[in-house]
Amino acid sequence: MSSSAPGPVFSLREIPFSHHGSWFCFSPVVAEGTYADEVHLVSHQTGMHPIMKVVPESGAAVTATPHRLSWTRDEGRIDLAYESADTVRVRGLGLGLRLLAADPVLTPFSGPYFYRDPVDGSYVFTVYQTGRRYRITVLGGQAEPLGTQALGAAERGVVLSGDWEIAVEEYETARAPYTTTTSFEQVVTAARAEFDAFAAAVAPWRGEATPAAELAAYVLWSATVRPAGFVTRPAVLMSKHWMDKVWSWDHCFNAIALGAGLPGLAWDQYRLPFDHQDGAGALPDSVTHSEVLHNFVKPPIHGWALRHLPPPPDPADTYRLLERWTGFWLTARRAPGHELPHYQHGNDSGWDNATTFDAERVVETADLAAFLVLQLRELARLAPGPDAAARWNAQADRMRDALLAELWDGERFVARGALSGRTRSSSSLLELMPIVLGEELPQPVRAVLAAGIERHLTAFGLATELPDSPHYQDDGYWRGPIWAPSTVLIEDGLRRAGYPELADEISARFRALCEKSGFAENFDARTGQGLRDRAYTWTAAAYLILSAAHERRGRST
Repeated sequence: MSSSAPGPVFSLREIPFSHHGSWFCFSPVVAEGTYADEVHLVSHQTGMHPIMKVVPESGAAVTATPHRLSWTRDEGRIDLAYESADTVRVRGLGLGLRLLAADPVLTPFSGPYFYRDPVDGSYVFTVYQTGRRYRITVLGGQAEPLGTQALGAAERGVVLSGDWEIAVEEYETARAPYTTTTSFEQVVTAARAEFDAFAAAVAPWRGEATPAAELAAYVLWSATVRPAGFVTRPAVLMSKHWMDKVWSWDHCFNAIALGAGLPGLAWDQYRLPFDHQDGAGALPDSVTHSEVLHNFVKPPIHGWALRHLPPPPDPADTYRLLERWTGFWLTARRAPGHELPHYQHGNDSGWDNATTFDAERVVETADLAAFLVLQLRELARLAPGPDAAARWNAQADRMRDALLAELWDGERFVARGALSGRTRSSSSLLELMPIVLGEELPQPVRAVLAAGIERHLTAFGLATELPDSPHYQDDGYWRGPIWAPSTVLIEDGLRRAGYPELADEISARFRALCEKSGFAENFDARTGQGLRDRAYTWTAAAYLILSAAHERRGRST
């Protein structure tokens, strides 16, 4: 992005306005699938909580770019920019603003309390939902307070008119009075420089052929939070909408997208779930500010991901953690006498409601075995000596051979009930996922998988359920919509299996989909419309991964 370019302009209904490291954002999205009329300051500490609504004088139009959020009406305007991860500056020139508590009711256990601080004259909300304070310091002009020290139901906040400027901060219990010598325009310039540096690092190849690259970089940059609570490292949340967690496979795609340009941040993404590995070696289902969930797990794609990351800064520790994660699957998730491990529910696979799990949930599946073969190969590569490497490779061979002997019926891969022993096939794309094994599969198997994958390819990308299946649903989560992770995994496997043309087509269609419909959690496979959470980082990461690889291939020809 050149210094004179305004940067990508985006809709707040699609993507929140935020800043690298911040735990809050500005968005009209205030809960899952819930859109308010006004832009809100929404915090993601202890969950997703709307704190304040930003209400300019009626008729103001809002515009968002990575470094500035603006409301304009006639000759008046309001501008907002991040000075730091926990502080924004807001300036009004001839346009008034009401900054009000989102929740009008204070009870003994919920809501906002609002008061004027006698120490520095600032106005402060202390909010039960986040356990944090939000301080408004008036830097210029006049503020009329509403509802200070009020209990129960009341309108609380400040009213600003004429020309004015304020700072708004999120913090814990106390901090020194806010002071600054930095002008508002200097704040905007610094915010812009931070984003520009990030975009240059993660997408140095961007240009006219990759029109969504800067916005993809912004989605990742703005969804990153600083360490707090259970988030032990700088972390790219899946979204600063309601999917404000790190799930233990989503993080791999963000790590890969960041790996070439920001390897330190990439390794933080990869390692974060391992910081919460339990005694059995399992990774948590998800991590967020105030909770770590272990009720499910996620698929072991971490060996596959290592193939796409720069060398680990601590190979011995990476080996140890991956060994424990793999050991969980080989012990806790293999029934006595079984070579193949099992999922306990579709959620364990990451494909929560895929038709693979319709008949039974506790199943041995081909995708799981394939991922573990790759993970065992990575352990062999990282092993401290030849004996350990040989042991891991032997286990990988045994797992691959069992996969082919027990789940390949000559025409397709099937899933097998770990308790019942019954086998079943479905029309889910998940059952074609063993293509990730690439060259490790016999050529006839690769050919069948590639043909099956092609049947799932719509004008916009890979449908997760065959579009002519009776179980297909346009907004059926993993029963039809196009998803980023399945796209990236299958595209990579096809290349290693010897089907680069099909991989090229899948990459091109998904990239075009993102350029048309943004970075939604998933997409309608028939229309390309974005579905669910509309600012999902692994989707942005997939666009960057596929675009970077496409640009590299173009340069090498």
